[in-house]
Amino acid sequence: MERDQAGGSPIIVLFRDDLRVADNGALAAAGATGRPVVPLFILDEGGNDARPLGAASRWWLHHSLAALERSLEMLGGRLFLRRGETQKIVAEAVKETGAGAVFWNRRYSPAGIAADKALKSGLRAQGLEAKSHDGFLLHEPSRIATQSGDFYKVFTPFYRRLAEDDVRDPIDAPASLAGWKGKLASDRLDAFEFLPTHPDWSSGLAQRWQPGEQGARERLARFVEDGLDNYAENRDLPGIDGTSGLSPHLAHGEITPFQIMAALRRRRGKDAETFRKELGWREFSYHLLFNRPRLHRENFRPAFEAFEWQEAPAALKAWQRGLTGYPIVDAGMRELWRTGWMHNRVRMIAASFLVKDLLIDWRTGEDWFWDTLVDADAASNPASWQWVAGSGADAAPYFRIFNPVLQGEKFDPQGSYIRRYVPELAKLPDRYIHRPFEAPAAVLRDCGFSLGKDYPSPIVDHAMARDRALEMYRGTREG
Repeated sequence: MERDQAGGSPIIVLFRDDLRVADNGALAAAGATGRPVVPLFILDEGGNDARPLGAASRWWLHHSLAALERSLEMLGGRLFLRRGETQKIVAEAVKETGAGAVFWNRRYSPAGIAADKALKSGLRAQGLEAKSHDGFLLHEPSRIATQSGDFYKVFTPFYRRLAEDDVRDPIDAPASLAGWKGKLASDRLDAFEFLPTHPDWSSGLAQRWQPGEQGARERLARFVEDGLDNYAENRDLPGIDGTSGLSPHLAHGEITPFQIMAALRRRRGKDAETFRKELGWREFSYHLLFNRPRLHRENFRPAFEAFEWQEAPAALKAWQRGLTGYPIVDAGMRELWRTGWMHNRVRMIAASFLVKDLLIDWRTGEDWFWDTLVDADAASNPASWQWVAGSGADAAPYFRIFNPVLQGEKFDPQGSYIRRYVPELAKLPDRYIHRPFEAPAAVLRDCGFSLGKDYPSPIVDHAMARDRALEMYRGTREG
C-alpha cells in the first residue's frame, strides 16, 4: 500500500464506455481534488451476463484505448490496463495504491448496472468513497416515466418528454492531473489481442475511421460545418457522405451527447431537428433496454415468441456475404464487411430483407451486426432490429416490407453506391443497376456480364416473399 504522494490518498477512475478526457465527470471530479489519479481500464468479459464485444468493436477499442493513453499522458497521468472481474481487480488496485475513493461514469446496460451496484456496495462497506457520474445519456432512464408511472413505449411522446429537460453544458478536460507515481500492475494493450491477425481483415476499417477522442471531435466539427445543411434529405442517400459518422465514437464514449447538443445549440430548422431526433432514438433505445434488460434476446411484443422463423442457412450465408441478388442489400452487406459500418437507410433495407423476405429470426441478424459493426450498441442494435421486425416498441407496421429494388432506385438512383460496393455490376446502365435480373441478354452481353456467374440471380422472389410474410404477420397480429 502506498500513500506517500502529496495531496492525500489516490482516487481510482474507472474507464469503460467513456474513453475520453473531456466531458468526463468522473475524471474531472477526481482531478479537481488535487489528489493522485489512477486511471484504470478493466477488460471484464465474464459474469453478470455481460455480452462479449464483437470483432469490429474490439478492433476499435484497441485504437481508442491507445488514443486515451496518449491523452492521459499529456495531462500527466497514465492509463493502467487490467483483465479480470471488476470487483476483484478494483480491490487489488485499492490495496496496491492505498486509494481512498473510486469514481466512474454510469452505464445503462443490464450487466453494467448490476456490476456497478455490486461495486459501489462493496467499496462503501469497506469505508471507501464510491461516486458515479453521468455522461453516457442525456437522461437517467429511471427518472422518465409516463403520467401513469410506466416507461415510454412510443418514441414521439418520449422525445417530447426528453426535450422538456435542460441539457447541461459539457465539462472541460482537466488542465492537468496529479498522476499516480507509485507501483500498480498493468497489462500491455497488445496482450488483450483485440486486433485480428489470421487473417487481418481490418484494412478497410483503418482506411475509413480514426478511432479516439480527437477523431470524434474532428468528425463532429466537420459535420456541423459541412454536413448539417440538407441533412434531413442527404442522410437517406447512401451514395454520398450525408450522415454524421459519429455513431462509433458515441458507442465507445469518445464523445458525449452533451457535447453534440452543445455544438447544435445555435442551429435551428429541419436539418438540426432531424439530427437531434437521431440522438433521441439512441436515448429511447436505452430507455427500453433499462426497462427490458433482455432486449437483444426477447421479443418486446410477447406475441412474437410464437412466430415461426425459418431455418435457412444457405440464404443466411448469402445475406452475410452480400450475394442475395438484390444489389442494394448486397452493397450494404459488403460495405459492412469492408468498413465495419453500413449506411442507416441501407441497414433498414438489409434488415427487412433478412426478416421479412427470408423470414430469418431478427436475433440472427442482430448477432451479425453486433459482431461486424464498429458502432455496435447494446441498446440501439436490438431496438432497431426489433423495430424492423415488428416485434419491438413503436415498431414498423407489420405490412411495411421494404421492396429492395424500389428502395435502391429511390435512394441510389444513379447506382453510385452499388457500383462502389458491388463492382461486378458497375457497367450496367442506371436502368438495370438495381434489377440486373431484368436486363435483356443483349445488354448483359454488351457489359460483359453473365447473370448467375458474375453475380447471383435473386435468392428469393420478393413479391412471393412479401405475400408469405404478410400472411404470417397477420396471424401473429391476430394472436
